Amino acid sequence: MERAPLHPLEKRLLKALLEKGGGSVEQLASAAGINNDQARRAIEWLRAKGMIKVEEKKERLLKLGENGKMALLYGLPEQRIANLVIENGKMSLQEIGRSMEENEFRAALGRAVKNGWIKIEGSSVIPKIKEKLRIANPLLEKISQGSITESQLDKSELEMLKELSRRPGYIEYRDLTELYVTLAEGIQGNLQNLNVDESTVLTSEMISTGKWKGVIFSSLDISSPAPPVFASRIHPLSELIDYIREIMISMGFEEAEGQIIRSSFWNFDVLFTPQDHPARDMHDTFYVEGLKLEEKDKQLVDKVKETHQNGWITGSLGWGYNWNAEMAWNAVLRTHTTTITVEKLYKEKTGRIFTVGRVFRNEKPDFKHLVELHQLDAVVAGEEVSISRLMGYLTTFYSKLGFKRVKFWPTFFPYTEPSMQSMIYSEKLNDWIELCGMGIFRPEVTKPLGIDEPVMAWGMGLERLAMLIYDIDDIRELYENKLSLLRNYRPYSLVTI
Repeated sequence: MERAPLHPLEKRLLKALLEKGGGSVEQLASAAGINNDQARRAIEWLRAKGMIKVEEKKERLLKLGENGKMALLYGLPEQRIANLVIENGKMSLQEIGRSMEENEFRAALGRAVKNGWIKIEGSSVIPKIKEKLRIANPLLEKISQGSITESQLDKSELEMLKELSRRPGYIEYRDLTELYVTLAEGIQGNLQNLNVDESTVLTSEMISTGKWKGVIFSSLDISSPAPPVFASRIHPLSELIDYIREIMISMGFEEAEGQIIRSSFWNFDVLFTPQDHPARDMHDTFYVEGLKLEEKDKQLVDKVKETHQNGWITGSLGWGYNWNAEMAWNAVLRTHTTTITVEKLYKEKTGRIFTVGRVFRNEKPDFKHLVELHQLDAVVAGEEVSISRLMGYLTTFYSKLGFKRVKFWPTFFPYTEPSMQSMIYSEKLNDWIELCGMGIFRPEVTKPLGIDEPVMAWGMGLERLAMLIYDIDDIRELYENKLSLLRNYRPYSLVTI
């Protein structure tokens, strides 16, 4: 039977297997003189050709606990007791006991006596040896270097490990699963000429000079699938936004769009945010110099003004200040997308409305904050409204994203009451993550818009959601045009959440 063509990486791995008989990915990579990624590729190719056998081998990785780290630095407790007694010549049990906790002291004292280092006479402890003990422990030192498994220990070290494992906080274990690779049965006789150099490329120079006549070319397996080539890829954030749009539309929502530059009136005043609120200061908001955007609907302006000053007909007392129209006309880069859904709601009075778009915050960028980010915003009007129904909407939305565990807790927002935050549980991080603000619009928001019924609303930033989904630790990576991220991220449909 003719042997399948072999890639140079496959040849090097097979030679390592013939020499060692078997090994882990790391061991074979080292023996073959290739890196771990190249070894993994060669293993997958050879396994597909039936030339190797790959088994999972369970291992336990060793790590020092807090007490083990202390023993590495200062010696085992029984060593410390012996050295203390040797140094002082004779000590009372009470004096020695002050140097460590009672439970540790009793066990360590017994071991020191058993080892013949000290003896107890009445209430005194006397040394039986003259030289102080070396505190160095070769096993603890070995484990402290990292990446040590039980299988790498010799018989004496295993005995010592068994003894140390009985002591609380000395040794910690982490289960590992490694691939162990061996040659398939009966394959050795089919591995001749592994040392023959074969060329995988025919160049124009070989043809023009005639060198191709003396070159041994590698065989080609035309039945092997070619690797997929992606000439371009959708940015992970764009992919997530498109998927969220599909989810919202499938839930019966209509998408709204609006301008990035908004008046303070629509960005703040309509949402019952007082004109002296800190969020409207220059350090939180980007204002557009020299631009005023006056609202043409004077009836709406009067209603918003009265609501701010005295509550109008909403049943509240308002904020109790003189509302300034000139402040309301100041143009800003929108700080949230609620300004879009609220304006759409004002025009249509009912419906399920959502928008996805960029918002701007005057913040210092760091690993979890950006100056420019994307936000999803949604409102529901004209239906039976309750906080439990809103929780149902969010639970459905998260489940479609792949998050099955959701919880909610009360909070405060200026324009919703009641207000809540939602959290999702990430199996990947084994932790709860805060994602979304939500609530029922206050009458101070809806009545000036001509809406008498309650309105449900929620909003969330999408960059932090993308960080969670695509395993990104620094939010700025989404905008750094790193080719490694753009080429290697897993499509959303393959992500484990």
